[in-house]
Amino acid sequence: MSFILSEKKEKVTVITLNRADKFNSFNREMSLQLHKALDEAEADKNCRAIVLTGSGKAFCAGQDLAEAIDPNGPGIARIVEEHYNPIILRLRKIEKPIIAAVNGVAAGAGANIALACDIVFAGKSASFIQAFSKIGLIPDSGGTFFLPRLTGFNLASALMFTGDKITSDEALQHGMVYKIFDDNALLAQAVVNAQHVAGMPTKAIGLTKRLLNQTYNNTLEQQLNMERDLQIESANSYDYNEGVKAFLEKRKPEFKGE
Repeated sequence: MSFILSEKKEKVTVITLNRADKFNSFNREMSLQLHKALDEAEADKNCRAIVLTGSGKAFCAGQDLAEAIDPNGPGIARIVEEHYNPIILRLRKIEKPIIAAVNGVAAGAGANIALACDIVFAGKSASFIQAFSKIGLIPDSGGTFFLPRLTGFNLASALMFTGDKITSDEALQHGMVYKIFDDNALLAQAVVNAQHVAGMPTKAIGLTKRLLNQTYNNTLEQQLNMERDLQIESANSYDYNEGVKAFLEKRKPEFKGE
């Protein structure tokens, strides 16, 4: 069975977590299939943006705990090291815009995978739960990295310590979500937005993503130097030259992501 579905919609690749009967909780096979789908989308020159969503009533309930405690299973160390850490690194290192369309609950690793994406849209019924503390674990999948940067230190601490569920409206208020849509319109709206971004100069967007990945590590001087270097790279791109020509010729630019 394919636990990950991948569908092309013009310049957008829609990747769907497809284990609906388990609320799209991850087992090893599903994790490895997601690795492959992300690699394929990154390598596909016709893919200019990615949408990540879930099938059924949930975005992702995190780890399948039956596998986590199975004495013959991969064990927690391999689950984190071989499943989740590579997923988070792929989401950040792929220099294409990645949009999460969070339908229903996003819990544990599922919540943090969504937060690792570049833009997060949510359905009205979506919710986010740092569920780790409820079973005696610490947040993984980049949660302790991304959540404090989005919400601030104190709120992130509260959400992680208590395991409280927050609604999509609360997530929007706290900067975890960009926009909310009706549940039945979520995926279509996410794809429309992804297609809009895919039609933009995605070479520059990818370089912007690289800068954002470094913004908390660099000093101001280091960030300015990196901006200089990547601005030079942007200025040598096809998209920059096309954008300037289109502006001067008063026409709509046709960007290629190159």
